[in-house]
Amino acid sequence: MKRISIMLVSLLFATQLCAQDIKLPEPQKTGGMPLMEALNLRKTDRDFSPKELDNQLLSNLLWAANGINRPDGRRTAPTARNMQQMDIYLYLPSGVYLYMPKENILKLIVAGDYRKESAKQEFAQKAPVILVYVANYDKMDCDEECRTFYGATDCGNVSQNVYLFCASQKLHTVAIGMIDREAITKLLKINGKPILGQPIGFPK
Repeated sequence: MKRISIMLVSLLFATQLCAQDIKLPEPQKTGGMPLMEALNLRKTDRDFSPKELDNQLLSNLLWAANGINRPDGRRTAPTARNMQQMDIYLYLPSGVYLYMPKENILKLIVAGDYRKESAKQEFAQKAPVILVYVANYDKMDCDEECRTFYGATDCGNVSQNVYLFCASQKLHTVAIGMIDREAITKLLKINGKPILGQPIGFPK
């Protein structure tokens, strides 16, 4: 029993050492499926293969979601007053990361697999990546009503971008409201509101 405990501690320590910031390759911004075809294929799928998405696919996905598409730093998804308050966190088997569009990196927030602590539904917990959209209140210079309204509205813009990207790449995805907001807020230590989760993966 003692030997097993030591092995588990060693495995956890090794996982934490391996987890670090991830520099993403440049996103591929040309080509792909025509918009009308992607719209025609856009749908919700809840079955996911455990196969992980490679870094190029993650880079393309995140750029489509809310990446920088103009020299002035504006994004692929609109936000009210150009507040750019929507932060995207990735729950991966290796850890929880924050997408940093300017640097094009995944910044490690905490090492370890917290997918079960984010999504409440079992099918979502099995996805190789869960995106969690957070309205960052530090970027929102407005009252509570404004934060609630624009946080939800702008989150929807990002989520739809992801839906269309997944349709074009034949990935499965679903937007979920059943996330543990309290656990997410505590883990990420954020001043903001987790609004939606969006599991993504290859077809099962």
